[in-house]
Amino acid sequence: MASSGIPPGGPPLTEDEAEDLLRCICFKTGPPRTIGVEVEWLLHELRDPRLPVPSRRLASALDTVRTLPLASALTFEPGGQLELSSPPAASLMECVGTLSADLRAVRDALGPLGLSLGGYGVDPWHAPRERLLREPRYDAMELVLARNGPAGRAMMCESASVQVCLDAGLEEPGPLGYHRRWQLAHLLGAVLVAAFANSPLHGGRRTGWRSTRQALWTDLDPDRALAPPDLDGEPRAAWAAHVLDTPVLCVRADEGAWAVPEGLTFREWLRTGRPRPVDEEDLRYHLTTLFPPVRPRGHLELRMIDAQPGVDGWIVPVAVTAALFDDPEAAETVYRAVKPLAEYAGSGAAPRNPLWLAAARDGLADPDLHAAALVAFPAALEALPRLGASDSVQRAVAAFHERYVIPGSCPADELRKVTS
Repeated sequence: MASSGIPPGGPPLTEDEAEDLLRCICFKTGPPRTIGVEVEWLLHELRDPRLPVPSRRLASALDTVRTLPLASALTFEPGGQLELSSPPAASLMECVGTLSADLRAVRDALGPLGLSLGGYGVDPWHAPRERLLREPRYDAMELVLARNGPAGRAMMCESASVQVCLDAGLEEPGPLGYHRRWQLAHLLGAVLVAAFANSPLHGGRRTGWRSTRQALWTDLDPDRALAPPDLDGEPRAAWAAHVLDTPVLCVRADEGAWAVPEGLTFREWLRTGRPRPVDEEDLRYHLTTLFPPVRPRGHLELRMIDAQPGVDGWIVPVAVTAALFDDPEAAETVYRAVKPLAEYAGSGAAPRNPLWLAAARDGLADPDLHAAALVAFPAALEALPRLGASDSVQRAVAAFHERYVIPGSCPADELRKVTS
């Protein structure tokens, strides 16, 4: 019998039901208790990272890594980037310890194969990379994102990040309230872009950006990669409206290629029921195809930080972000410091507004972002002992503060010097 092209699902979803569901699942409030992190890595030749890794060899290495017994979830991005997603942890140190152990296991498996993990926001030497994952999702994604130029393919195949996941926060107002944390994420997020920028090169050339990865996001689908336009309004309502008014990336099918309708918003799909009726799983899947700098998934997923250099460089942005969000005193201090940046941002949505563009282009050489970082990092350092951070983590953050933040620099500046 011929396939219907409709994946098995639940009953058709109405527009009101979709709005109610989004309000329930995207901001799950309560005291901040857990933290998670997702780290992405480029794979390079151990003897010389400038040498390209043949696709077959890369695929074989990924098959080897898949056999490892890891506590973190292991996935791969379309270009073969390796991603580890920690389980939700009850403390910063539990999160760091779990992911550190898994990364050691991955490196120990890759070393004998002559490969290493590279911590760069985008591949400094190789562009374009071939897409290794041939799946309907990524076929549809590449087709849709290509409508806006080459940035989509580069994002899919040549970029890597550190993504910090934090609880949404309390229902009540205050430094740990979810509304405050939502606003803080979009203002402090620009400071995090600037401080941890680590992608000034792409395909062997200087790009003019300190975070080329963030620059790529500004060139993606203008709806899919933006924050909701109204960050001062009620977050649940603003996010629900944003989700429903964003065009559908694809319509899944049980066989064959997935449809990629152009300009069909999820709201229109709900109202028309074409090309087929919508169910709850379609809505949940649609959420995974939105890529704003801060994505609410029950918790808040901060997606704006470049992958960091070194074996343990990823720990610093995780520790700083956790301290500034989950310690009430630090959260209040940094909110006062970044609140004036709202005027700098203007009325445009991140990451396309002037604040975020300056963060990606100039890093902490921008005086306003530098001033905010000079408040944020000391506040984080004071908070880390209260969060139970180890001496080694505190020392790593202090060293980063001294090396980069105080002089108004970032890892991208050193990478540009090394490769000049």
